[in-house]
Amino acid sequence: MANKIKKGDEVVVIAGDHKGSKGKILQVLRNKNRVIVEGVNMIKKHEKKTQDNPQGAIVEREASLHFSNVKKADLKKS
Repeated sequence: MANKIKKGDEVVVIAGDHKGSKGKILQVLRNKNRVIVEGVNMIKKHEKKTQDNPQGAIVEREASLHFSNVKKADLKKS
């Protein structure tokens, strides 16, 4: 990864449907060149019925983005 993004960094999405969104990196998937950004690219996931969750559920969670679509946010404000 050329831009040295790591978990916990504050980033801005620079391309795609979520362009302009800011968030913190929750996870870096290095083998797939993707990142998961907090609150960005939300998807609905259907969960099966289990003993813990007898009804099943539809949960919203973050999907991954390609790392080339994000850049580190400027912490300096001029």
